[in-house]
Amino acid sequence: MTAPFRFPRFFVTSPAPCPYLPDRQERKVFTELTGPHANELNDALGRIGFRRSQGVAYRPSCSGCTACVSVRVVTDEFMPNATQRKLLKRLGDIEITACKAWATDEQFQLLRRYLGTRHPGGGMAGMDEDDYADMIEHSPVNSVIVEYREPSVDGVQGALIGACLTDRQADGLSMVYSFFAADDTARPGLGNFIIMDHILRARDAGLPYVYLGYWVKGSPRMEYKTRYRPLEVLGPAGWRRLEDADLVTPPARVAALA
Repeated sequence: MTAPFRFPRFFVTSPAPCPYLPDRQERKVFTELTGPHANELNDALGRIGFRRSQGVAYRPSCSGCTACVSVRVVTDEFMPNATQRKLLKRLGDIEITACKAWATDEQFQLLRRYLGTRHPGGGMAGMDEDDYADMIEHSPVNSVIVEYREPSVDGVQGALIGACLTDRQADGLSMVYSFFAADDTARPGLGNFIIMDHILRARDAGLPYVYLGYWVKGSPRMEYKTRYRPLEVLGPAGWRRLEDADLVTPPARVAALA
């Protein structure tokens, strides 16, 4: 009997400075997503905490540290709170289209604008057009790029103000990377709107989860992910609901994060 696909080979990266916690080193374990069963492999790995980057699935594998925790929103139980409902109403005129995962100059210029506002010294700051095209187009799985635009006027397409590279997995949508006009004072909350649109989009498609990547307790950069409840976190015993008590950071950890 022939197995449906070959068991993947896994590799580990060399240690590098952690982007989230000071004085820590990060390592990743990864494998290639190739061949006719790349979708199935990506689905299976996604359920145990892996994320996709181009043709690779990876997850943290750091010595002595388990701070990065995979999180996913339970779509059919998600109920926007008052602030989130106001945001959905205020940005309800935005035109949304799920497009083929194809890079455009308009997307790249918006990415550059986003990085300059939110992550000016980050690892992606030096991306050029070819790097961006590789990120968007080199996907061995079922991917789209969801575009968010200002309303059309007289048949003329509105300006691009947000985008998200999204994988459709068997049990949900995985938000691989999103970017938006973070400096647009007339449209605050775009990042939150994009997440909620994905939750509602997944629910409408009958998909139970939206995967948000990794959450690090106590990291201000990651705090926004806990606003979408119910949220599940992946631990040694599998997926479980995030509780309010999980958000409390011990004093010693607060000092380490400062």
